[in-house]
Amino acid sequence: MSYLKLIWDFRGPNSEHIARHHETHLKEFFNLEKKQLINSGVETLNLSHNIAYAIIEKDDLEYIKTSLKPNRGQMVT
Repeated sequence: MSYLKLIWDFRGPNSEHIARHHETHLKEFFNLEKKQLINSGVETLNLSHNIAYAIIEKDDLEYIKTSLKPNRGQMVT
C-alpha cells in the first residue's frame, strides 16, 4: 500500500497552537467521513512555522485533497 503525507502550513507567533487545533479537526473529519487516518501530528519547523499533517492511503487522495485542501504533500516510504 502506498501512503501520502498531506501537509498544512501555519506561520506566525501562534502557529503551533493553530496547527494543534487543526490536527484535532483533521481527526474529527476522518472519523466522520469514515476514512482511514494512518497517522497525524504537528511538527515545528522553526519558531514561526509549524505544520499539521495527515498520513493517508494513496487511494483516498482525491477525496481528501478536494475536501481539505492541503498546502502540499509528499510520498511516505
